[in-house]
Amino acid sequence: MFDVISKTKSKIEEAKNTSVYDCTLLDLPKLKTQGGHITPINNGGGIIPFEIKRVYYLYDIPGGEGRGAHAHKELEQLFVAVSGSFEIKVDDGTTKRTYSLSQPYYGLYLPPGLWRELDNFSSGATCLVLASSLYDEYDYIRKKDGYLKFKEIN
Repeated sequence: MFDVISKTKSKIEEAKNTSVYDCTLLDLPKLKTQGGHITPINNGGGIIPFEIKRVYYLYDIPGGEGRGAHAHKELEQLFVAVSGSFEIKVDDGTTKRTYSLSQPYYGLYLPPGLWRELDNFSSGATCLVLASSLYDEYDYIRKKDGYLKFKEIN
């Protein structure tokens, strides 16, 4: 039990130092078949830097609406625009960066400890998210001032 608590504390401490430059745009495999393309993503396949524990997708986002506006203490995620396009605005408390996703063979890896906002969804856009753990409300930081406190930014 102590070992699990120790690992969690260590991971949270690492998240406090995460930067927008720790995000990575991953080139996902694209296999051409007679019937189109396939992009396989498997646990242990060396493509993404975490074991997939949860998969979900966002769709039918109304025009002008956004998603996200939170950070995670431990959760790692990979975002993929499986159809359409959208932007992910990432903020580490001192630096901001915007990523545009529009191809299903690119994924944006977000480590823990970064504030994220998803917006500018095109009509019919679908965002696939692969996550390193099951849903845990404790892992979320939902207020920006709480996030800055977590990052120890005055």
